[in-house]
Amino acid sequence: MKTAVVYWSGTGNTEAMAKEVEQGMKDAGAEVEVFEAAAFSGDKMGEYDAVAFGCPSMGDEELEDTEFAPMFDDCKSGLPGKKIGLFGSYGWGDGEWMRNWEASCKEEGANLVQDGVICNEEPDDEAKEACQNLGKALAQ
Repeated sequence: MKTAVVYWSGTGNTEAMAKEVEQGMKDAGAEVEVFEAAAFSGDKMGEYDAVAFGCPSMGDEELEDTEFAPMFDDCKSGLPGKKIGLFGSYGWGDGEWMRNWEASCKEEGANLVQDGVICNEEPDDEAKEACQNLGKALAQ
């Protein structure tokens, strides 16, 4: 199983989550590559059996719009049938950005392996475990 973790992080919280997702994938026996959003594009989607995307809530509960959202839009053509997992941190709100992101992925035909993993600010032990479980689900 060849997997990727693709993320954008402004404060380091979503990056910490990405490391936990990566660990879960490795623990499940997958080959994992980790990318910051600027280093990934839609033409790479076909190289992976599963992809985890991580982005914090920004502004009015939206995806980061200068690097992550354009990269993710470029990846949409590779979503149909692909095993996808979503994760990210937030500092306010109620997770609306994640619900909207999940709905968008489903509309594009992605196979979301589970609900997105979110945490308020820095991931605690529960969030770290949830991220590892997401990685394991993607690697199966």
